[in-house]
Amino acid sequence: MTCATPKQDIFLSLAELAQAVGHVNRLELLEHLAQGPRSVEELSTRSGMAFANTSRHLQILRRAGILKTERQGKKVVYSLTGPVEVVLLIKALGQLGEVHVAAVGQSLGTYYRVHDDKPPLSRDELADLIAEDAVFVVDVRAEDEFELGHIPDAINIPMLDLHQNLDRLPRDRRIAVYCRGPYCVQAYEAAGFLRSQGFDARRLEDGFPEWRALGFPVEAVGPAGREGS
Repeated sequence: MTCATPKQDIFLSLAELAQAVGHVNRLELLEHLAQGPRSVEELSTRSGMAFANTSRHLQILRRAGILKTERQGKKVVYSLTGPVEVVLLIKALGQLGEVHVAAVGQSLGTYYRVHDDKPPLSRDELADLIAEDAVFVVDVRAEDEFELGHIPDAINIPMLDLHQNLDRLPRDRRIAVYCRGPYCVQAYEAAGFLRSQGFDARRLEDGFPEWRALGFPVEAVGPAGREGS
């Protein structure tokens, strides 16, 4: 379809892109893919969606140009074509929703902030604390997400294992915790739980994808060991 003016052509394309993103299941898949490449099988397991449904949503996102694929053996692996742009788009959508959509604010107040109602650390604050060696950083995502990329010098303790690993955490330093994005409740749970155990703990605003998208340093653990990037 061609519109009357070039501007309308652009707006039509943007509307089609928004339509591709505008589905609860596809937004969740994009959150998972913001951590790194995933196969359809992995995304189906992580999202709790049936394989066929997961594949259908991924195909919609691929046709919109948001995802690309690579065959690895018998598996098809999906990744974001523009990780920075996708992460910042979802971030902007969340910011808009928190201001203008009552249900978003209600969910944050009744489900998230009951675990942690303290203001989070900003990315700049955490970067300064890391530079001063004045913080202990804990990544509460799954191990395979941590290996794909994480904040430098962070240690990985998945949320489900946190209560069994308190002896790994210092009681004389501030602790910063983070997860996979602004609506990953595990960061809220971790910060609140650690404070209940006597630690000086704060969560990072947003999560790892936003940290990376906004140009802050990251590390990855690959086959040859840890590599800075």
